[in-house]
Amino acid sequence: MAVNEPATPGAEERRAGARKRIALIAHDNRKADMLAWARFNRGTLAKHELLATGTTGALLADDLGLRVERFLSGPLGGDQQVGAAIAEGRIDAVMFFWDPLSPHPHDVDVKALLRVAVVHNVPIACNRATADFILSSPLMSQEYAPTFTPESEPPDERPPAATTGKRRR
Repeated sequence: MAVNEPATPGAEERRAGARKRIALIAHDNRKADMLAWARFNRGTLAKHELLATGTTGALLADDLGLRVERFLSGPLGGDQQVGAAIAEGRIDAVMFFWDPLSPHPHDVDVKALLRVAVVHNVPIACNRATADFILSSPLMSQEYAPTFTPESEPPDERPPAATTGKRRR
């Protein structure tokens, strides 16, 4: 690999086409909400490439009659797979209906997924209202090149990391 070559394929230019790659994830207590939202937005979702974690993907494919590429179930590594796909530039938006009021054995994976979406400047909806705003954006039906990606900011220009673990209150 050349010195200036990015380690992640496609990282040098992240561009979302008019047909977006949308990841759909829902915790158990939010699956009914995800299904209702997806039914309402079926026409729009049909214009895009859909990816989802295990059970959510099966439910959506069966209910909507659309092709859904499935990752593993979230607790079995699906959240990590979605995070890896984001880091590799293979996902353009995430609709993650998560349940913040219930404990999950894979909470660290949930936090990591949220972090990687923010770091890679990928829109992520954590509730139905935000999912509505993202999906109805005019940017969803046209090519889009984000103005910031982690690769676009040289390491020497990034803000310095905190030097102590202490937080101000």
